[in-house]
Amino acid sequence: MAEPSTVDTSGKRIWGFNPNVFFLGIVSMLTDVSTELIFTLVPLFLANVLKAPFTAIGLVGGLSESADPIFRLFSGWLSDKIGKRKPLTVLGYGISTLAKPFMYLASNWGMVLVIRFSERIGKGMRTSPRDALIADSVSAEERGRSFGFHRALDTSGSVLGLTIAAIIIYLLQGGELQLSLKTYQWLVVAGVVPAVLSVLVLVTLVHEKERSPSPIDSSGSRLSLNKPTTGFSPRFKLFLAILAVFTLGNSSDFFVILRAQNLGAPLIHIVLMLVLFNITYAVTSLPAGILSDRLGRRWVIAMGWSIYALVYLGFAAASSLWQVWVLFAGYGIYYGMEKGVARAFVADLVPVERRGTAYGLYHGIVSLTLLPASLLAGWLWQTIGPPAPFYLGAGLAFLAMLGLLALRE
Repeated sequence: MAEPSTVDTSGKRIWGFNPNVFFLGIVSMLTDVSTELIFTLVPLFLANVLKAPFTAIGLVGGLSESADPIFRLFSGWLSDKIGKRKPLTVLGYGISTLAKPFMYLASNWGMVLVIRFSERIGKGMRTSPRDALIADSVSAEERGRSFGFHRALDTSGSVLGLTIAAIIIYLLQGGELQLSLKTYQWLVVAGVVPAVLSVLVLVTLVHEKERSPSPIDSSGSRLSLNKPTTGFSPRFKLFLAILAVFTLGNSSDFFVILRAQNLGAPLIHIVLMLVLFNITYAVTSLPAGILSDRLGRRWVIAMGWSIYALVYLGFAAASSLWQVWVLFAGYGIYYGMEKGVARAFVADLVPVERRGTAYGLYHGIVSLTLLPASLLAGWLWQTIGPPAPFYLGAGLAFLAMLGLLALRE
């Protein structure tokens, strides 16, 4: 498959990476500092401060993550049609930044749902064009490495954001078990600043080489949502189907956080567990990307899903706090093995001129499946018990791993 004309392997490099890859990593890092401060503890804000039922928490977690599939598909398709990725990426980051300060005023779970929904619309608008811009900027030989680097910087922002959160919580609450309203409002205030900085970096330092609009859209025809996969290979479609099976058991990470509290972890411990999770995620991402360039994406993703299945079994069976620490570290390894490599795998499977649309479909499948997954997890937690959603997730991950290994080269 020919590489796009946007790839420049001879120009200036920063730490050995294409400048767009580097600065988009900085943008994601700053955004994640903000997101971790404001949104990571939302399940505890809902449960501890707003006293929301677990079914409502599952709805907020699932719907907020599933709010953006149409925007991911539309923005990816539109970036293919107009031949530009950056404007849609800027728009998406801008929408998310505008939504975040309103969490300071949230007083019921319905308001949280609306604000989180709005923020995720911004994420939906930016994600597919941004991933396509990264793929457009590098050759196939460094694709896994570049996505791994981007994931590593993104997750380094999570580490920094959660570290700041831990400091704020320690200063305001010490070792208390539950989150307070005052503490959460301070987290929101601290999280707005890096969100604004991320948009400034994106606007000033990321530069997109001129591209030709996709030839498939030269007639000016409108997007057909009824046939979004036209022109894609059977292998790509099978990968999306397998991904849907996996995601059906991969409910919102709200439940991982709630499981830690359910097993007796104080608030400050939960934040530090999340720091550990993100450190292992960041440390694993770049080596996993490099490994996928050499070994193949499919095998690395399968290894990540295997680790996920074991970790979810662990969350189901855990009975001691030290076990939760180990599981959070293992959960970070899964993220590092899978997240960047799966994005690179999408670029491997589709034509260059359809990358934006392909990323829209990839992210859309994940988002759409996450809503029923989270609703089901909330129902299982409330009616059967906290271990139930984790047993389901482990079983579906194992099935998806077998399906991925059976996918032909």
